[in-house]
Amino acid sequence: MHRFKDLEIWKMSRTLCSDIYNAISSYPETEKFGIVNQLRRASVSVPSNIAEGCSRSSNKDFSRFSEISIGSMYEIETQLLISYDLGFLKKDKLDFLLKNLFSIIKMTSKFKSSLR
Repeated sequence: MHRFKDLEIWKMSRTLCSDIYNAISSYPETEKFGIVNQLRRASVSVPSNIAEGCSRSSNKDFSRFSEISIGSMYEIETQLLISYDLGFLKKDKLDFLLKNLFSIIKMTSKFKSSLR
């Protein structure tokens, strides 16, 4: 069993979640139940699924939860790109968030492959 608080992917995804919450705080109020809600849910799901995977008794289960986290990260990427397209995010903020996101995706994929 892994200790999720010791995992770098959990720490980084938690930071990314905070960064996303800060970035979307300036989105229009009309997006509260749209893209803001979607980004919140997807960003919270990443560290949450890593933590939940740690509680599972098998590497196969943990691998499945890691896969769910990766899926949420690609969902975040899409939502950030749409946010940029709609003018809610500036290019520098988009680049910052995507750089961190891709780093976490790469690390999670590598970690997941080590669980086999």
